[in-house]
Amino acid sequence: MTQPPFRRIATRGALAAAGAAVAGLGVVSFGLALAAEPAAPVSAIASRVETAADHVRLAIDLTGAVKPTAHVVANPARVIVDLPEVAFRIDSRNSRAPAGSKLLKSYRYGQFAPGRSRVVIDLAAPARILRAETEPARDGARLVIELAPTSEAHFNAAAAESAAELARSEPAPAAPAQPAPASDKPVVVIDPGHGGVDMGATGKHGEQEKAIVFEFARALVAKVEAGGRLKAVLTRSEDVFLPLNERVRIAHQNNAALFLSIHADTLAEGHVEGATVYTGSTKASDAEAARIAEKENLADAAAGLDSREDVERVGDILFGLAQRETRAFSAQFSQALIARWKEAGSLNKNPARSAGFVVLKSYDVPSVLLELGYLSSEKDLARLTSPEWRDRAAGKTAEAIEAFFAARLREARAPAAPPRPQ
Repeated sequence: MTQPPFRRIATRGALAAAGAAVAGLGVVSFGLALAAEPAAPVSAIASRVETAADHVRLAIDLTGAVKPTAHVVANPARVIVDLPEVAFRIDSRNSRAPAGSKLLKSYRYGQFAPGRSRVVIDLAAPARILRAETEPARDGARLVIELAPTSEAHFNAAAAESAAELARSEPAPAAPAQPAPASDKPVVVIDPGHGGVDMGATGKHGEQEKAIVFEFARALVAKVEAGGRLKAVLTRSEDVFLPLNERVRIAHQNNAALFLSIHADTLAEGHVEGATVYTGSTKASDAEAARIAEKENLADAAAGLDSREDVERVGDILFGLAQRETRAFSAQFSQALIARWKEAGSLNKNPARSAGFVVLKSYDVPSVLLELGYLSSEKDLARLTSPEWRDRAAGKTAEAIEAFFAARLREARAPAAPPRPQ
């Protein structure tokens, strides 16, 4: 089957060649054969926070010893503990400090990159690292991170020294990845938000956004591929952290004709429910859209990275023309998606919104972010964790994708309007 005659944006190739590096994280197309499974990593099976008058201690029980490295970062104040790959089997509801803790607010953990895991500790006050090491335990080993109070000046100096040391030790940039081979079908890149150490939102029973959206994305890929007219690519095929701009680069590398990012948020108001569809915009459509975008754009910081916005730009008139055309196509897909989700019966009262999401800033790939619902809503949570609902909603989303490409194909084949008489 030959690729439909969609118009290509003139500067697509130049941008893809200049900025398609994927930093070794890789892209997995649905249906790609998996490599042989590596040996099982060490598992983390329990954690606890112990407070004392002069220090706080985070202990994580492991099935084997690992070698940690730890440093502090500022703005916001955090402790980063890097590890070889660890399989975390800890209930995320236990990842907050005891009431009254004056030094440690919360912590999170997960895979940071292939073969690497990370623990991120959010600080309530400046702290210094007394020790970060594993020690023998009865059934394996124990990772111990001990922190003590310090002055803000000493903390900032330590953070600056850590940042300089990390910059010196960073490996040389990898050569830009080559664009994926051209497909004979339009490519849809489906982006399950968050992942790894970046857990996203959490439900009151411990449900994690990163897992819910990943299962939905896998179901959606299966529906899209089953139609036989499109190729679907996941930005991540496992529970691993992926920087925001890397997700955009994956779309460029695969010559995507559509990018769909999947999320599920929480709100203080438990009665708010339903799906919301966002398009990119420099100005948010409303205060709630601005809040959601600000929260999602902090995903890199949640994993302990500096959040640098470096989505590629082209400074000429073609860039402006392409961006306007791309936004028009994004709005067109948003309308198709909302129309199909009305049939799923779980739309927010204000379903069409826009804001400045980093993952929606590609100038030449129509991009939309779908918030499936709110983990803070009992009704939404029941839907989001239901395999039957997931199958039905993924089917409606796939129908919207098919409708979008069918409309593009009709537009591409339509005869040009005759010139107006002078």
